[in-house]
Amino acid sequence: MMWAVKHGSRRTHLGWEVAVRRWEATTIAARNRAVLAVTVVGVALEVWAVVVDSGGDRYNSALVCHRWLFLACHPRLWLRVDRSVKEFSEPGVFPSVEAAVSAARPGDTILIAAGGTHLASNIQIKKPLCLIGGGELPDDTTLICSRGSDSALELLSACKVANLTVKAELGCCLLHRSGRLIIDGCILQCETNPLDYLSHAIISTASGPDTFPTSVKGCGDGVSVSRTRIEGGAKAVLTSGTLALEGVRVIYSRTSIFFWFDVEHRKR
Repeated sequence: MMWAVKHGSRRTHLGWEVAVRRWEATTIAARNRAVLAVTVVGVALEVWAVVVDSGGDRYNSALVCHRWLFLACHPRLWLRVDRSVKEFSEPGVFPSVEAAVSAARPGDTILIAAGGTHLASNIQIKKPLCLIGGGELPDDTTLICSRGSDSALELLSACKVANLTVKAELGCCLLHRSGRLIIDGCILQCETNPLDYLSHAIISTASGPDTFPTSVKGCGDGVSVSRTRIEGGAKAVLTSGTLALEGVRVIYSRTSIFFWFDVEHRKR
């Protein structure tokens, strides 16, 4: 995918256009991070080759970088959950969180539309996924766990949950079984009721042996929470096995309390 052409020629510009268009079509159609990784390598090689061969063609280098940014942010690279869409013939759009999780492939990102509420009851996630609320604030996108359910989301793989409000009544908001769970900028609410002492925002039962040393941050089973508001329930986090709460930081505001903490395996 290299061109031996002179700097500033029309052929150079057209060659860049054809290559970038081909990358766009391939990447958007695949909607997979593995293809994105290959494309990153291709872009880097192309930029390096043209800059070297043309004596530093900054225009074409900037053109490819701009197109790559466009590709990385393209909405068709994400799965979307949108209840307001009546016709779900558009690829990648689903009426429910459960349907999107079922159709997702490892490494996919699911964008959950803002406005209204989305039902989430005992949804098992067994592959690495990222769930992101589509609003400006976590209050704009709410997942509701119905009464009688153990949790809204049951996570059995490395996942990230961001910019979402998750509400539970008698169960827990997030049930962490295994893998690395990252919770960023969320609101976890346990509804007030006579049995609220049975509910918890996060329950982690990942008690298996460490795959990596606990000193290696981000590896193995664990939970990392940042900029997250936790309301109600008996405890913010209930752990079992060798997992324990670490590095707790709290910021108090007039109306809320924001938490930062990690749940990691105790050192033996």
